[in-house]
Amino acid sequence: MTVNVFLDDYRHCPQGYILAKDIDECIDLLERHSISHLSLDHDLECKTRNGLMLVHYMVKYKLFAEFITIHSANSVAGKQMFKYLKEAQIENLMPKAIRILLRPLPLR
Repeated sequence: MTVNVFLDDYRHCPQGYILAKDIDECIDLLERHSISHLSLDHDLECKTRNGLMLVHYMVKYKLFAEFITIHSANSVAGKQMFKYLKEAQIENLMPKAIRILLRPLPLR
């Protein structure tokens, strides 16, 4: 089953997406489902388990979606997540066909 996943512990989940409030929920969904669109936040309630940690895990264990959006309002961390994924593509650690976008969303 193909699903869309929205990782965020603050914003409302868009219609048509499954909400993951932390990276463990997101990892579980990545392991159990084929993900069409994965939308990621950086700043989560647990400060040490954030979106950047998740993208490192995704690359290490080759858990990807067809399309990934970084929606974090944290401009520095969002750019780090985006850059890490793009570099993984350049280094052939993740498929180049995966589209990656940096599109920050407002907090409200």
